[in-house]
Amino acid sequence: MRTALTIAGSDSSGGAGIQADIKTMLANHVYAMSAITALTAQNTTGVSDIMESSPEFLKEQLDCIFTDIYPDAVKTGMVSSKGLIEVIAERLRFYEAKNIVVDPVMVATSGARLITEEAITTLKESLLPIATVITPNIPETEVLSGTKIESPEDMVSASKKIFEEYGCAVLCKGGHNLNDANDLLYSENGYIWFNGKRINNPNTHGTGCTLSSAIASNLAKGYDLETSVRYAKNYISGALAAMLDIGKGSGPMDHGFAVKGEYKDN
Repeated sequence: MRTALTIAGSDSSGGAGIQADIKTMLANHVYAMSAITALTAQNTTGVSDIMESSPEFLKEQLDCIFTDIYPDAVKTGMVSSKGLIEVIAERLRFYEAKNIVVDPVMVATSGARLITEEAITTLKESLLPIATVITPNIPETEVLSGTKIESPEDMVSASKKIFEEYGCAVLCKGGHNLNDANDLLYSENGYIWFNGKRINNPNTHGTGCTLSSAIASNLAKGYDLETSVRYAKNYISGALAAMLDIGKGSGPMDHGFAVKGEYKDN
């Protein structure tokens, strides 16, 4: 069995973060491991508190993983401080990690900035250059490229700028009132659009975490980047279309919608 590591924050309600990543990796049939950057007290209505891991403890987690079960792919999610980002980048370089998917969780859907300017600078300088692909939404792509995005053509030019500056492929996710559910992949092969179907489901908590984890899972299984993105898009569409409806706010998707077997209905 192939293996994948998620480096991200814990979501106590299970819909995003580490929990969504592990569910996604299991559903995509890879063995999931985790290094936790922060504990959060949250549910479908919002986050009430965050307790961040220390850089020293995060390093210990990563050392334990890489020296025992070497991951075939790595996904990073919420990392809000400079010290944690530096540890992640240094350890991934040290262990020569491969198939690195960076979900640069910087800007909330509401538009609120989630990490400091110092941390964003560190992300750009140390983590983006070693990434295989990054998966920013439109506001995050604007921050990373330093350009405003108001059209599909802007998505192309902003992604091109990031690729040329940092050398990583860019999956710029549509939405945010632009381009519906269509995502743009810009890589050394040029760019390609992945047209998605808009699913009328208000429960979208954890979609970004889930997409990046599904891409990492497919890369771990040996698929090329374009195929990995396509399969990941199909998976997240299925999870949304299952129309799970739990919680009082924006609820999670059904990560196990395609899981079958003797234990499913027991």
